[in-house]
Amino acid sequence: MPTSLRLAVAEFRNRPGRAVLPGVALVVGVACLLAALMLSDAMVRATNEGAPVVPAGVDLVVRPDFRSGVSLDQGTADRVAQAAGVERVHPVREVRVDLLIDGGRANDRRTTADVETDRDGLRRVPILEGRSPGADGEVAVDRVTAYEHGLKPGASIKIADAAGKPLDVVVRGITKRGSVAEEPRLVVGEELAAKLDGTPRFEALHVVGGDRDAVAQAVGQGFRVDTRAGVAAEPPNNDLAAVLLPFSILALATSVFVASATYRAVYTQRQRHTALLRCLGAHRGPLVWANLLEALLTGAVAGAVGAVLGGSVAWLLARLFDTTGLSALLGAVELSPSLLPTTGQLVIGVVTAATLSSFAAVRPALAAARISPLAALRTSEGQTPDQSVVRRRRRFGIGVVAVAAVMAGLAVITGPSMAAIFLVLFSGITAVFGLFGVLGPVVVPALGRIFGSVASRFGGAQWKLAAAEVRRVPQRSASVAMPLLLAAAMVTFFAVTVGSAQRMEDEFSNEPQPDAVVADSGGRALGGAVGAAANRPEAANTVVVHGLEVEQKDADGFTFPTQVVGADPDLMREWLTSQNVDAAGFVPGAVLLDEWYAKRFGAQVGRPFTVEGLPGGPRTATVAGTFTGSLLDEADVVLPDPDLAPASKVLVKFRPGADAAAYQEGVRTSLTGAPTVLVKTRAEATAQNQRYLDLGIMMLMVLLGLSVAVAVTGIGTALTISVQERRKELALRRALGVTKGGLQGGVVAEAVLLALVGVLGGGVFGLVYAELTLVAVGVFAWPTAAVLPLLVGGAGVVVLAVVAAFGPARGASRIRPAAGLAAG
Repeated sequence: MPTSLRLAVAEFRNRPGRAVLPGVALVVGVACLLAALMLSDAMVRATNEGAPVVPAGVDLVVRPDFRSGVSLDQGTADRVAQAAGVERVHPVREVRVDLLIDGGRANDRRTTADVETDRDGLRRVPILEGRSPGADGEVAVDRVTAYEHGLKPGASIKIADAAGKPLDVVVRGITKRGSVAEEPRLVVGEELAAKLDGTPRFEALHVVGGDRDAVAQAVGQGFRVDTRAGVAAEPPNNDLAAVLLPFSILALATSVFVASATYRAVYTQRQRHTALLRCLGAHRGPLVWANLLEALLTGAVAGAVGAVLGGSVAWLLARLFDTTGLSALLGAVELSPSLLPTTGQLVIGVVTAATLSSFAAVRPALAAARISPLAALRTSEGQTPDQSVVRRRRRFGIGVVAVAAVMAGLAVITGPSMAAIFLVLFSGITAVFGLFGVLGPVVVPALGRIFGSVASRFGGAQWKLAAAEVRRVPQRSASVAMPLLLAAAMVTFFAVTVGSAQRMEDEFSNEPQPDAVVADSGGRALGGAVGAAANRPEAANTVVVHGLEVEQKDADGFTFPTQVVGADPDLMREWLTSQNVDAAGFVPGAVLLDEWYAKRFGAQVGRPFTVEGLPGGPRTATVAGTFTGSLLDEADVVLPDPDLAPASKVLVKFRPGADAAAYQEGVRTSLTGAPTVLVKTRAEATAQNQRYLDLGIMMLMVLLGLSVAVAVTGIGTALTISVQERRKELALRRALGVTKGGLQGGVVAEAVLLALVGVLGGGVFGLVYAELTLVAVGVFAWPTAAVLPLLVGGAGVVVLAVVAAFGPARGASRIRPAAGLAAG
């Protein structure tokens, strides 16, 4: 072991640049890992620190057991108040609020507001800036809503009261917590809550004083009674930590691929040195241990550097999430993770990198130690691989690819099924191993030759030379390109799968829908002016429906919530006829049922059906027909009775070529006195769904981009080694008149070729398996994806490859002809 240690230290002392070269990818990988840990920690901390707490003045907390199905109400609070020793019971309540800050109108994401008491010892919601609101006329808003709308303490905003009328309130504080899936969260006082919602929802009871057993007995079965300390000891919600960690682990795994390839190249460079040591009597064991100790030291240094850089990467990711809107979706904005790691994070980075570096060096170190002493008499350039080994490798690779093709064919035959999905998954893993793992030294140079021949028509001879260099060291080229291939394949797979599914939903959905729905955001009854406002020139047909929710029992005694609507029979027949639904039988004494609902309750056309729970008692009518529920905005039962309930919605069908945005704006202008009435168009809903889809794809591409960044470092290290190996060749080029710019261009061309092999090869692979996945789930469609993000991402990878090639290209241009030829 001392000999191995001396050899490792000597290599670091003599060639420090080459010794630490394999750690470059590990630096990026560890930086990504630490960035994910730091940013996840900041997200979780922001979420947990902002969550409502149990105030210090509370002794016991009463909550419903989620398995019991019971709920809290004022009666429960009154019973607890009578328990022995109880001094005070404070109900923890929430109300639903319409926030009027989007052009003075409500939106379809209603706000949940915590009702806060005006007592210092019983406030629950932590305040980041300002103070808690008073009993009336004041609110506190969450930090995401404040960030998006530029709200500060002292700002004036409008909210709607229980009748939908605007109320002016003052923002007194910004809470520490964020929104939930872009739904704002407010804090209001007790008097203001009474004006906003007459039926607050009870979440818990905070009890001051009292004995736990006495309170449990008073509250009855189905409730939990915990101490304040017990609630505080409950584990926090760490769901956000799982969002970034898998992608950082993927980036770290990519760095291991790159490091292993770099170690193989570095040990190949030392081939003569290793063989001479073997000639002088060195045993394989100390040589292997020397390489592993060197790798351990390289990994430790890389881990320390990566850990220090992790904070900066986390800060950049936080700013990127803010800019793209991903932060608001996750409920945490303006996060500021620490720029420096903690001691524990530094240890994690060093230990992780050192372990992975040693792991990546094991196979290359064993291979390097097997070299024959006679190899010292040869040069590395003169060696050729054993042809029998090459043939066996090719036969094995072709067999693996054939197995993958068979599994893909079986997936197509057995689809759609769960077995088909698993066959596609295992086929993809097998194909990656066969094409890029076993046959990589054949596939990657072949792709490089294709791209090089095309590029040489425009860029000149240096592209041919670049392609020749890719073929000269096929094993290294394959090892460098493989991580980039995998990352590009995953990005393309997700983009194509999601894009194709979205296009299929848009083009082949058989669910008819209204072109627009006019309704109140809080479910309030619509005034008579709403129906008239909805009858604009853009509308071909409109119908006012009067809805309510009832409970309906099936033949087995199970109860289902049922949406029942009443409508004028003439207008409803006209509406349904315009939607190609036969409604001739919809007359007084008849009923229409949703198709699924009719099957669930065994209802048949022409037979009587009883609707339960209606005002005035059950009503029996003859089933005149069925309809698709989405056509009437998810109604289950339609009765020809406009007096069934207050008006709840107006369904609208547009004329051909009508402008949905103009219709929406026109109705809103006519209803300026009703700010809670929404005009939801089909086009708007589609655009909103597309926005969420785009955000999801963007998040995947950003996080998978961590792996791409690590993979690109492999291109830089491979080129550095290539320049070191070809000093004599590059010096000869300079002696023959090639300019410094020509040498630099040749090195950059190699980087671009490797990047194109990874991006385009991985893109085609991901495209094929995305289509196979769609077939496995029963979707037969030409693959579709958002092309622009993929093109921008591919161009970004090429740019990163050029940046990674800058250092090696600069080193190549500095080689002096005389010194380079003498060194050969």
